[in-house]
Amino acid sequence: MSDLHRRLLDAHARDDRAALVTLYSEAANQAISEDAAGFFLTQAYVFALETGHPDRAALHDRLKAMGRED
Repeated sequence: MSDLHRRLLDAHARDDRAALVTLYSEAANQAISEDAAGFFLTQAYVFALETGHPDRAALHDRLKAMGRED
């Protein structure tokens, strides 16, 4: 299990949604495929919306650029 995977599981266990935005964004940046990156960005965006995270607009823009959001 990778360090990132462990940190994601820990953040989920703590329900640390702000950390989840950061960690899923990190996972998207490291993804080996566009589909995986899209999945991780979507997760980051959902948590960003839920928390009012300052990165929500940038995440939305990335998803739009990938054709995954209107």
